[in-house]
Amino acid sequence: MEVFLIRHTQPDIENGLIYGRHDVPLVNSFEQEKNYILEQLPDSIDLVFSSPSTRCTKLAEALSIDYIIKEELCELNFGDWEGKTWDTINRQESEFWMEDMLNRCPPGGESLLEMKNRVLGFWQQITSLESSFIALVTHKGVIRIILSELNNTPDSSFFDIKVDFGEVFKVHV
Repeated sequence: MEVFLIRHTQPDIENGLIYGRHDVPLVNSFEQEKNYILEQLPDSIDLVFSSPSTRCTKLAEALSIDYIIKEELCELNFGDWEGKTWDTINRQESEFWMEDMLNRCPPGGESLLEMKNRVLGFWQQITSLESSFIALVTHKGVIRIILSELNNTPDSSFFDIKVDFGEVFKVHV
């Protein structure tokens, strides 16, 4: 089985915006980005799963009209910080969180460990399916978690994994 991990295309946001699960618009170059992604995929994909975020479902729809929305593919929940910029949130709260993001939550949000458990639980379901080609249209954090797991990357190196907008990772399972 081959699984294609696809990050959504570029959002139209201000620099430093914390958008996590917040729905944000896409830049005007979506069509070009979408076409570039489609060129990297097989002609036929058996199953397409997508985060419920519009920035993901718009791309998933281009892959398959019958895509399946899965909450497990959501980005990290930044809670009260969503829709704000990093320079406007409480500095003490953000520093406290950044000291141990794996176990601490942004106010009203989730920890990386909670997200990791959510994502890897879904990954186990995916890898047990009897399909040849599966696509997951999702977010940077979700893709980092899956790649970290597959490559036995320590949690401390999580943020070193580069995942660009519209990037496609092909994983053989």
